[in-house]
Amino acid sequence: MRIDVLTLFPRMLDGFLSESMLGRACEAKLLEITVRNVRDWATDKHRTTDDRPFGGGAGMVMKCEPVVAAIEAVQTPGCRRIYLTPDGVPFTSAKAEELSKQQHLVLLSGHYEGIDQRIRDTVIDEEISIGDYVLTNGTLAAAVLIDALARFIPGVLGEEKSLTHESFTSKLLDFPQYTRPAEYRGMSVPEVLLSGNHTEIDKWRTAQQEEKTRQVRPDLLK
Repeated sequence: MRIDVLTLFPRMLDGFLSESMLGRACEAKLLEITVRNVRDWATDKHRTTDDRPFGGGAGMVMKCEPVVAAIEAVQTPGCRRIYLTPDGVPFTSAKAEELSKQQHLVLLSGHYEGIDQRIRDTVIDEEISIGDYVLTNGTLAAAVLIDALARFIPGVLGEEKSLTHESFTSKLLDFPQYTRPAEYRGMSVPEVLLSGNHTEIDKWRTAQQEEKTRQVRPDLLK
């Protein structure tokens, strides 16, 4: 899978893309991720990518010319061009799985007060938000999207079955996990997990998931 990230801050992703699961996936050629600086498509000597908004207001807006040129330079037929923005459609596990089946994604990271609407109207296919909050720029949002969808690409996870027990895949939050030692500072692991009875263990885990989901995310049960 190929992913191009267009951002004003490419170095923000250096460590993120070279470590852990994503680093191994890139080394194994399961992912081909290229981070590009939008300023490379600016045409003036100051490499300007923003300007004051028409109509007034605080902040700056990313300009059409460099952003459109950047997207048109990296896009391929059938690719999915995505703008990361707080006013986009909420990102979900289902969306991550859907995007993982694409051959090529172009991710645009916004900055300042956003981007010129004409960019959104002409070279963006989808707008995605990772949550109801505002970041300094969309590069971190692009990182979240990449990490979430990479887990659905065959071979990226060391243990494929781990996907089947994750929160949101089953619409239930995760159950409590324990490891050795069986007792720590007076706190003991639930006896059922030590029993070896996997039928009872599965029942206990499901009950724990349902209870936690009721308490923390009752909307998932609807």
